[in-house]
Amino acid sequence: MVAAIRYVACVSAEERRTWLSHNLRVLSLVSLFQDTASELLYPILPIFLVTVLGAPVAVVGLVEGLADGMAALTKLVAGRWSDRRSRRPVVAFGYGLAAVAKVVVALAVVWPMVLVARVVDRTGKGIRGAPRDALIADDTPPEHRGKAFGFHRSLDTWGAVLGPLIGLGLYETLHHHIRPLLWVAAIPAIVSVSLVALVRERPRPVVEAATAATAHAPLPKQFWRVVVLLGAFAFVNFSDALLLLRARQLGLGVGAVIGVYCLYNLTYALASYPAGALSDRVPRRLVVGTGLVVFAFAYIALGIATTSTWVWVIFPVYGLYTAFTDGVSKAWIVDLVPSTDRGRAIGVQGAVAGVGAIVASVWAGLAWSGTGRVPLVLAGVVAAAVSVVALAGGRWFQPSAIGPRP
Repeated sequence: MVAAIRYVACVSAEERRTWLSHNLRVLSLVSLFQDTASELLYPILPIFLVTVLGAPVAVVGLVEGLADGMAALTKLVAGRWSDRRSRRPVVAFGYGLAAVAKVVVALAVVWPMVLVARVVDRTGKGIRGAPRDALIADDTPPEHRGKAFGFHRSLDTWGAVLGPLIGLGLYETLHHHIRPLLWVAAIPAIVSVSLVALVRERPRPVVEAATAATAHAPLPKQFWRVVVLLGAFAFVNFSDALLLLRARQLGLGVGAVIGVYCLYNLTYALASYPAGALSDRVPRRLVVGTGLVVFAFAYIALGIATTSTWVWVIFPVYGLYTAFTDGVSKAWIVDLVPSTDRGRAIGVQGAVAGVGAIVASVWAGLAWSGTGRVPLVLAGVVAAAVSVVALAGGRWFQPSAIGPRP
């Protein structure tokens, strides 16, 4: 967040006006507060389920699997819906569901309540993601999309730094009492929803309103090539929870595991804006491909590491992968489709990535077998192969000369 703000302060007011729109600032703050709430819960929710509510360990996987599956499915519907109607109400509804879900978690007295709440929470995430990103794209000139998405991802990820730190600090301050933390997490979530009211959605011209015929028009072939590329990678991009498990197996304590997770998110937050800005100057596939190379290195290195010292090196490097791929891939997708299909395209890509991530977590969990070396190294090798395709793809992934409108 600091890096992004400092960079913005160095550019002229005229240049800032070309991309740092009112909606980008508001939606970035919305994401900051919501992610702070979500990430405050992330490290303590498994403990709450097992030790307070008495759920079996298998329930933790069930909760997260169902929640992520619902998020993937709703991305498809929400993206298409927001292309046909006003986007802001869809975004508000998604963030509202997430806030309600966090209150339900705080009220939970049996583990099925948490299961329902997490499914509702991730459903809200699936609903809001595509229309929110489409709103950012609607307000951003094509030549500045990378830095706009990078700025948003930077502030969003600062929530993933602040949330666990706040949670850890309060956990110690409250003498390991978890229930009060659940109520604290609901506060930034509610603030996040209230900020959505400040979004100003521009009326879209009548000529851009999708008709029944165009509503089902096929998306460009370049878009599908990118979706296939990113989808192939998604099938080896398993949950970061397994990476944290590997860190624990290498000898880190609970506090240290939370610490390296915060360090990963810190790198992600600091590098997201520069990575997005870079993608406005070079082909976005090169930035994404570089991120996949970093992913391959991090997974293979974590797989062959023998001491916990390497974890403190690998996790910050791993943060560069996310910074180089998350916001940049969204800008890449938007570049390839007409303005009338932005929500649908982002939703399709998000759904494919979500389903791939679920499958990846399942097969990696089954193949973990103690140390996790085999799935980590295998995923790293596959990611390296996908990165070669992205880096060498050239015109395969470029928009056609007569193609999507900015």
